[in-house]
Amino acid sequence: MIAVIPVRDGVAPAGADETICEASGHALIIGSGTSQALENLANVARNVWLAEAEVGASQIITAITQIGRLNETIILPATPDGRDLAPHLAHALGRSLFAGAISITDNKVSVSLHGGLAIADYSPLAPFIATLQIGIRGVDTVSAVPTISRVENLPTANAAHVSVISVAVMPPDASTMDLSEAPRIIGGGAGLESGERFVQLQNVAAALDASMGVTRVITDRGWADHERQIGTTGVIVDPDLYIAFGISGAVQHTSGLGQPEHIISVNTDAHCPMMQMADLAIVADANAVLEQLAQLMHVESQVGAA
Repeated sequence: MIAVIPVRDGVAPAGADETICEASGHALIIGSGTSQALENLANVARNVWLAEAEVGASQIITAITQIGRLNETIILPATPDGRDLAPHLAHALGRSLFAGAISITDNKVSVSLHGGLAIADYSPLAPFIATLQIGIRGVDTVSAVPTISRVENLPTANAAHVSVISVAVMPPDASTMDLSEAPRIIGGGAGLESGERFVQLQNVAAALDASMGVTRVITDRGWADHERQIGTTGVIVDPDLYIAFGISGAVQHTSGLGQPEHIISVNTDAHCPMMQMADLAIVADANAVLEQLAQLMHVESQVGAA
């Protein structure tokens, strides 16, 4: 089994370290700035192949063929690039695809279904393609220095021979980007009083170039989509900054937070878990603080409008 890690400008995607660990330390790192990306992944890798090339299915297949591992299972992190590349690889190689796996071996794949409410186990009889969910497996560090090789002379994309080519990679929109990769998240919980407050929260988040996240109770009420839910039954995140409005900090939520560099919490309960975790704890009504913040930032609000 081999992990394929697509990198851009020397930045490895979220979950790259976990994916390499799942493949027992064997990885193809492909893209731009692969040597720089490896600096943050060397402690989990055993055998690494670096390929400075365009990130595409044909380049990946050629690289894996050159290193003699085409007959093995290929796994990728379930990032936007990973989720995009996996079906192309599966189609090109004629293999089964298991998306959103939480555990992968050569003969067993466990896939999370229905928002984490069920797990399906599969027993593939041949090599396959899979994407590994981020933030679930954890990492196993390796003390030895990894063996590093380079893969050269990979093909470039040719519009006459491929059905899809990448024209450009646009910077992410914080309001719609994959929550697992968001560097700044503003979260809302049961302390916010209505669905209108979450529209306001989304607008404030956009003004701060941040993404909106919520707790499970909010998605259960239908005030936000499940893709915005942070926690064990939602998305596992690891932002630099997390601002929590009206979130008490139940373990189902906080276990999905990763290790934020900075946490700010606004809550009337000074002793709730989220306030204890915070670097800055503001004892106040989250609705009032959000309203004031929206006014200061000149964010439009429909809360209380007739």
